[in-house]
Amino acid sequence: MKFIDDILNRITMYRLVLYYLSALIVAAFVFSFFGILPFDPTALAFSTVLIVAVCAVTNWVFARVFEAETNIESVYITALILTLIISPISASNHAGVGFLIFVSVWAMASKYLFAIGKKHIFNPAAVAVVLTAFLINQPATWWIGGNLALFPLVVGGGLLIVRKIRRFDLVLSFAAVAFATIIATSASSDYLTAINQTLLHSSFFFLAFVMLTEPLTTPPTAVLRVLYGAIVGFLIAPNIHIGTFYLTPEIALLVGNVFAYVVSPKGRYMLTLTAIEQVATDVYDFVFTPDRGFSFRPGQYLEWTLGHSHPDDRGNRRYFTIASAPTEKSVRLGVKFYSPSSTFKRALAAMKVGSKISAAHLAGGFVLPKKNDTKLVFIAGGIGITPFRSMIHYLLDKREARPITIFYANKTQADVAYKDILDRAKTELGIKTIYSLSAEKTIVPDMINSPITGDLIAREVPDYRERTFYISGPRAMVEAFKHTLIEMGISRFKIKSDFFPGFV
Repeated sequence: MKFIDDILNRITMYRLVLYYLSALIVAAFVFSFFGILPFDPTALAFSTVLIVAVCAVTNWVFARVFEAETNIESVYITALILTLIISPISASNHAGVGFLIFVSVWAMASKYLFAIGKKHIFNPAAVAVVLTAFLINQPATWWIGGNLALFPLVVGGGLLIVRKIRRFDLVLSFAAVAFATIIATSASSDYLTAINQTLLHSSFFFLAFVMLTEPLTTPPTAVLRVLYGAIVGFLIAPNIHIGTFYLTPEIALLVGNVFAYVVSPKGRYMLTLTAIEQVATDVYDFVFTPDRGFSFRPGQYLEWTLGHSHPDDRGNRRYFTIASAPTEKSVRLGVKFYSPSSTFKRALAAMKVGSKISAAHLAGGFVLPKKNDTKLVFIAGGIGITPFRSMIHYLLDKREARPITIFYANKTQADVAYKDILDRAKTELGIKTIYSLSAEKTIVPDMINSPITGDLIAREVPDYRERTFYISGPRAMVEAFKHTLIEMGISRFKIKSDFFPGFV
C-alpha cells in the first residue's frame, strides 16, 4: 500500500483521472482491434479525436467570452468521459458526427451557461447527454459499463482514484443505498439477477468512481457527501420511476448535483494580490483581497486556479488551506516552496501586487468543534500549521479561550512559521505550543531539540485520553502520528486529520 500511495502522491487527482480515462480508451481500442469488443477501432479513434477537439475549441471560445480561467485537464477529462459513455461513431456516419459535435459543445457550454457565480452546477458530461436525449433523442449508451473485458481496469483504476481523494464515504453510501433500493424494489426471485446486472453490466462503477466524485459538484463535508451519495444511489436503481418515466444514471447524477449546489458554498472568487510576506524559511504568505465577501470556518480549504503556460503533472489547480481567519479582511495563502518547485508554485512566486488568482469549492471538515469546552491537541508539521494559524487567529480575534495544546514540529528554528500568533495565544488565551526541532544544532530557548513522541505528548498533556487530536502536515507524518496515538489508546474517532482532494 505504501508503494501505491507513493505513486499517487506524485500526481494530482485531475492528472490521475486523466491517465485512468486514457488507459480505458487505449485498452478499448486494443480489445476492439482483436475483436474482444464489438466496435470498429477506427470508429473509436475517430470519436475520441473529434470529441476532444470539439471540447477543446468550445472551451477556448467560452473561456474567452466569459473571461474565465480554466483547467485544460478538466476539458480533456470531460471529453474522454463522453467518449466512454457514447458509442463510437465512424466518420462516414454524418448524422452521428453531428451528434458528437452537438454533445461535445453542450458539455463545455454547460460549464459557463449553467453556472452561478462562475461555478458550474452540473457534471458537464451528464448534463450534455441528458440534453441530447431530450432534444434530439440520442441518449448515452454507457458502453464502458457493459463490457466485462474492461471490468478489471474500470474497478481497479477507479479504486485508485477513490483512494487518492479519500471519498470512500461517498462511494459506499451510494452503493449501500443503491443495493438496498434494488433489493426493495425487485421481486424476491429477481433481486440477485438485478444486483448481478448492476455490478457487471451497467454504468454503476464508472459513474461512482469518476462522475459521482467530481470535486466541483460534490458537497463540502463528509455528512453532506454521504447524503449526496445516498440520493444518487436511490435514483440510479433500475426500478425507480415517475409514472412511465424511468430515470437514467445521468439524470440521477444531475438531481444529486442540484442537492450538492444547494448545500454548498456558492460561486468562484477572484482575489487580488496585495502583499507577499515571508513567515519562515521558504515559507511565504500570499495576501489577497477577494472581489466579494465570503464566509468560511477556520481550517477549511479552497481550490485555487492560476493560469500559466506548460503546466506540469500537477496542473494549474491546487488545493490549499486558507491560512487567514474569517475575522480578517484579507485572505492568506501560506505556501512552502521546495526545490524544484512545481510550475504552479513557480507561477505563484512570480505574481506581482495587483495580480489575480481565482478560487472556488470552499470545503473541508477539519474545523473547530462547536462545543468550546472540548479538549483538543493540535499536532502540526511544517506548513501543516496553516489551518491551525486560521483557528488560533480566529480565537484571538473572538477572545475565546479553549483547552488546546499545540505540538509543532520543524527541522530548525528558522522553519517555524507564525510564532508571533502562537505566542500571543499563549499570553492571551493560555494556549500552549510545544516547539519540536529535529535538526537544530543549538539549544533554542522554549523549544526542544527532539521529535514529538508519545512520551512527550503524555508528559505535556496528562489528560490526553480525554482529548480530541487534530493532525496536519505531510501525509507520512500524519499517518505516523495516527499510529502513535492509537498505540497510546486514543480512539480513531477522536483523531482528525487534515485532508483535501489532490493533497500531495
